[in-house]
Amino acid sequence: MSFRFITKSFHAYLIDYPVAFVLIAAPFVLKLGQSGPFAMWLSVVVGVAALLLAAMTDHPTGLVRIIPYWLHLWVDRAVGVVFAIVPFAFKFAQLDAQYYWLLAAAILLTTSVFNAPEEPVVTPSGSYGRHSS
Repeated sequence: MSFRFITKSFHAYLIDYPVAFVLIAAPFVLKLGQSGPFAMWLSVVVGVAALLLAAMTDHPTGLVRIIPYWLHLWVDRAVGVVFAIVPFAFKFAQLDAQYYWLLAAAILLTTSVFNAPEEPVVTPSGSYGRHSS
């Protein structure tokens, strides 16, 4: 049984936009920022950037489709790494730190461990290309 079930379509429809909205709203709902305003506003700014990234990615819900999906995944992974480091670097306490560490774990698991590889397909010319559902 494979744990790699998050396809390109799954990521596009069920992860990108919902997560962006959560990143924007959660700091207010959870009352983040006890460690300082950066703890709250980082999530909001990353949420807005995530909306733009999703809208510009070449996947089913992309509006402009200029960013390749593989690059989108690497940007997501970089955000996961930043979220893991930020609580240490900025001395976030309690809920502020826990929020970013939880997000970092979820992002890195989603984009690395559970991410299904794109499947090669034969194009009409007979060459192999990349394709993902």
